Amino acid sequence: MIYTTDLGDRLAKVLAISKDHKVPMLLDDAAGIPPADNAKLYARMGIDMYCFSGGKGLRGPQCSGLLLGRKDLIEAALLNCSPREGAVCRPMKVGKEEIIGCLTALETWLKLDEKKLYAEWNGRIDRIRKLVETVPGVKTGTFIPDDGNRYPTLKISWDQKAWGYTISDCVQQLRAGDPVIEVLGADNPSLVTTVREGNPNPKERKQPDHIELVSMTIKPGEEMIVGQRLRAILGAAQKKAA
Repeated sequence: MIYTTDLGDRLAKVLAISKDHKVPMLLDDAAGIPPADNAKLYARMGIDMYCFSGGKGLRGPQCSGLLLGRKDLIEAALLNCSPREGAVCRPMKVGKEEIIGCLTALETWLKLDEKKLYAEWNGRIDRIRKLVETVPGVKTGTFIPDDGNRYPTLKISWDQKAWGYTISDCVQQLRAGDPVIEVLGADNPSLVTTVREGNPNPKERKQPDHIELVSMTIKPGEEMIVGQRLRAILGAAQKKAA
């Protein structure tokens, strides 16, 4: 079997190889929902088996997941799990509560109005953007990642050298406040592009030049708390530098 986490054009190339050689392929797109249509898209593409995390964007139980695809391969996978004694995954079984929770999460996503949901997410980070942009020298940008975790995301940056105020300084101040606010920043591997499994050279890690706020993790009303705190912190840092 071929295992891959590739998406887009790279996924198409791997899929073509698997078909040419008649070797089944397993796609791991852990953060592939949303969009919920990916649950059907990969079947239409003819991918043999594909899986999603039950947590992450699906927002079901964190210790669950979905394995979809060819019936014969799914049945083979089931031979390796509970309740079969001696099976490889018997010690790591998923409880019935997680199974129903994960199924409910998927069914909920398939009925959601995703356009409305994305409009709400975009609205939250836009309110934060408007607040922090009142600080002279602060730059912002919004984007949706195309390699997983596909939620509207806000990037915030400033001239760290001119201000004498680093990304790490901001992350620590946000974390030290009440309530605690966590962002993707300099100490989070998700933003350190050269951090890869097995990388023998930690010195090659390039520190990011911005912080990121992920809309999906912000509940209604919290955007004002986050925006006002960032405006206060960045405003004070900018005035001190001026």
